Amino acid sequence: MHQPLRHDWRRDEVVALFELPFNDLMFRAQSLHRQYHDANAVQVSTLLSIKTGACPEDCAYCPQSARFDTGLKVEKLMPLADVVTRARAARDAGASRFCMGAAWRSPRDKDLDKVAAMVREVKALGLETCATLGMLSASQAQTLKDAGLDYYNHNLDTSPEYYGEIISTRCYQDRLDTLAHVRDVGMKTCCGGIVGMGESRSDRAGLLQALANLPAHPDSVPINRLVQVAGTPLAEAAELEAFEFVRTIAVARIMMPAAMVRLSAGRETMSDELQALCFLAGANSIFHGEKLLTTGNPDTEADRALFARLGLTAMPGDTAPRTVHAGITEQEIAA
Repeated sequence: MHQPLRHDWRRDEVVALFELPFNDLMFRAQSLHRQYHDANAVQVSTLLSIKTGACPEDCAYCPQSARFDTGLKVEKLMPLADVVTRARAARDAGASRFCMGAAWRSPRDKDLDKVAAMVREVKALGLETCATLGMLSASQAQTLKDAGLDYYNHNLDTSPEYYGEIISTRCYQDRLDTLAHVRDVGMKTCCGGIVGMGESRSDRAGLLQALANLPAHPDSVPINRLVQVAGTPLAEAAELEAFEFVRTIAVARIMMPAAMVRLSAGRETMSDELQALCFLAGANSIFHGEKLLTTGNPDTEADRALFARLGLTAMPGDTAPRTVHAGITEQEIAA
């Protein structure tokens, strides 16, 4: 029997998890992971930028902001047929979920109607659908729900306290409001953040605290390691130490045991060994393919080879949490 999911984490409790001896933290995370999930299965998604660049926001990490000169080519909303072609290729390459991202502060209703058509066509291919389009109103969330959208991605990015160091064009409450609209219409939420933006360990704890204390845990929790892009304010940020990144994955798994924890941006520069530690810490979702919106990602053949070396398999579309554990006794879990 699973313990009730918590939504009342204190910051000191989360920091205490980060400070556990590494082996103890990994054992605790892996034990919980096996209660809720198949320990050797990973959910695979593909992410496509359906509208690139010219975003009016000032997110310090983002090459798509119109405020930064990153050399990014601005592209209008993709035609429906092109999106369907890319989705079919993603499915044939092993993806079970297709995510569509558009660089908007919030979509216009006429653009949302076009995205809704994309959602319907991608669903018809047998794929789960996800979109990240910026802030949504309640009615816009309903439009996407009616089109059949399964997941909506809207990250909190960092802790409430550090947020102002990264973004000034929207506030934390704006993000919480969009997530509330998504939950209220019955869509699943994909919500995580970015680490390695100069934040403290307490801020990383604060991000996970904010996520876990939402009215419902996000169904997917992407943990991104900052990709330093030339021309953005964070281009010279120091890379987050590898074990600290693994600790962040493990603490996310402990606090949100039923969620899919996604090893997201930054994988291109991660060694196979670091990725393996992340899977051991409880990551069980990745993005598959050569690009994440505008930044690099390991190609599909490299991922297949890594999965084969580690004995991992790609999940089918149904990613409901397991109700039984595998490979570990109840006594070991309780210990």
